[in-house]
Amino acid sequence: MRMIYNVSDKPPFGQLIIFALQQLLAIMAATLVVPVIIGNDMSPAAALFGAGAGTLVYIAFTKRRSPVFLGSSFAFIGSMSTAFAGAVSVSVGYVGLIIGAFFAGLVYVGIAAVVKIAGVGWVNKLMPAVVIGPTVAIIGLSLAGNAIGDLLSGDAHIIVDGASVMATSPYVALICGLVTLFVTMIASTYGRAMVKLIPFIIGILAGYAVAAVFTVIGNSTGMDSLCVINFGVFSSMDSILSLPQFTFVTAKEGLAMVDGAYLATVAVAYVPVAFVVFAEHIADHKNLSSIIEKDLLEDPGLHRTLLGDGVGSMVGAFFGGCPNTTYGESVGCVAITRNASVVSIIAAALGAIIISFVTPFVAFVESIPPCVMGGVCMALYGFIAVSGLKMLQKVDLDEEKNLFVASVILIAGIGGLTLTFGKVTLTSVACALILGIITNVILSKKKEY
Repeated sequence: MRMIYNVSDKPPFGQLIIFALQQLLAIMAATLVVPVIIGNDMSPAAALFGAGAGTLVYIAFTKRRSPVFLGSSFAFIGSMSTAFAGAVSVSVGYVGLIIGAFFAGLVYVGIAAVVKIAGVGWVNKLMPAVVIGPTVAIIGLSLAGNAIGDLLSGDAHIIVDGASVMATSPYVALICGLVTLFVTMIASTYGRAMVKLIPFIIGILAGYAVAAVFTVIGNSTGMDSLCVINFGVFSSMDSILSLPQFTFVTAKEGLAMVDGAYLATVAVAYVPVAFVVFAEHIADHKNLSSIIEKDLLEDPGLHRTLLGDGVGSMVGAFFGGCPNTTYGESVGCVAITRNASVVSIIAAALGAIIISFVTPFVAFVESIPPCVMGGVCMALYGFIAVSGLKMLQKVDLDEEKNLFVASVILIAGIGGLTLTFGKVTLTSVACALILGIITNVILSKKKEY
């Protein structure tokens, strides 16, 4: 796939700002939702600041050669919940978030040291194209259910028998989502010059506009089923600028109450998950390498991407509580827009840091209804899946070994195979990858006669 802007290119300033905004819109919804899921008054704005700071750390460690944004990691949600569940107070839980991310980061640092000494040959041997291709496809396909679920959902709710129930008609939500999807695709396919480079911004704005029209009509007529957007997030704003509730500030209050048993609990919750995310780290970077046609595991090197991801997670959690990870949405954005400029990622990271202080913008992003993001994600996740399948183009699927390896990965991933050991859960992507590696190793023992 030929890039319009390559890794080292610097787009004109005006375009750069728009590219950065597009990256932000692609990753922001998922980044903001993790602290909302965890609760305990975690700040979405602080998580956004942490994602921006963590991305800058990643870019520095990778010598500005890997164009991807780091956002809040969903893989650590269980670990973060454990940090609060095992704490004697909320402030101690915030300490656990920082210490847990530190433990996870040390795992990345340790693996990076091994890679630096032993090289990446063993990684390529364990994870050839026949393993990585289907795994990357699973990363996209495993998110398909989320995209479709969002596509049929709005943000307007009513209270029924004391419970909050979605008021938005799924058909109205579907219209808004499909408008977003088709405007995005049309802008990317038929657009000229700048339009072709910012299809997500155009698609999101189009879908939001349609959703706003439905919501205004619904509010005017009393038809709750037409209400899609929750404009209440704007009324809760106290000021234009506000300081995010940084994790380290709250953690200071609980630092003296941390004991050895709690540290052990946090370590057990975070460390195993870090090894799982390592597998996804490789898959993401293999995918990005195929898109930009440059092997990132060789240059800048897997040890550097691991260090960037690990230290970036520590920094992200220090400010926002959430360990960071490379985002598939960001990779999909690079693939669709064909803009691999690292400067764009840097601008997006700086934008995330600045915007975290701007209350109206954070509120606007929070007000984007799920159906609009679902429409965008259909394209984003689809591109990730197709990128993985493209890796199989040069693989001989007439060979039984390759056929079996690809088959078990696809079925395990699509089927949703997950394994739970205590408080540690192996995701479907991790299970599929591990099963694929084992299958490939076993079947590679076959001798040719």
